[in-house]
Amino acid sequence: MAVISPDWPAPARVKAVTTERDGGLSRGPYASLNLGTQLGDDPDSVAGNRRVLAAELELPVEPSWLEQAHGATVVDLDNESPGAADGAVTSSAERVCAVLSADCLPVLFTSTVAARIGVAHAGWRGLVSGVLPAAVAAMGGDPGDLLAWLGPAIESAAYEVGAEVRAVFIAADPDADACFTPNDAGRWQADLYGLARRSLKAAGVSAIYGGNFCTYTETERFYSHRREAPCGRMATLIWLSP
Repeated sequence: MAVISPDWPAPARVKAVTTERDGGLSRGPYASLNLGTQLGDDPDSVAGNRRVLAAELELPVEPSWLEQAHGATVVDLDNESPGAADGAVTSSAERVCAVLSADCLPVLFTSTVAARIGVAHAGWRGLVSGVLPAAVAAMGGDPGDLLAWLGPAIESAAYEVGAEVRAVFIAADPDADACFTPNDAGRWQADLYGLARRSLKAAGVSAIYGGNFCTYTETERFYSHRREAPCGRMATLIWLSP
């Protein structure tokens, strides 16, 4: 099983990975380590993949899988059940925060001064809705004490959007125009990483790492909904060692 370990100066207790698509049981467009349910994959294969994940990473507990909805709800797993949300935070070593993705941006968070971690799922709808500032708020404390890591997502060159998507970002932040490049088809190439960095910085987070992947072009490593739907999902997880 191949995973990416974030290159960030997180405290020693913080464990985090993003899975790649190799090393599982799924077949066809879901090959092979698909960790998402309700996508058309064989449920037994997904269950087996999740067992592989737990065993390979030596997870302390089953991940708290969310019902992701491209919104801005972030749950505190210390006192809330996972449910419908696009982010989760915890201070407990008995919780594993997780999101699934296949082009949308997974963002990890950790405090540098407290045992506090989190993760968010940020597509363009989630970014517009404010999922990243919601995650920063849920982390608590001073945003300047947080680290953020941007996981595998679709890069600008592969991410074409319509004028309506650009318009909603610019309505909220006129300077977000810098994250959109016109193409020859009269549409726009959107920089998801750039938009996320703007959102995080506006929320007070300046220590931002990662953001150098492309799910669309790195076909052997990542699933991409835009490249080949249906497809599987990678997982981005974060937890605390005892």
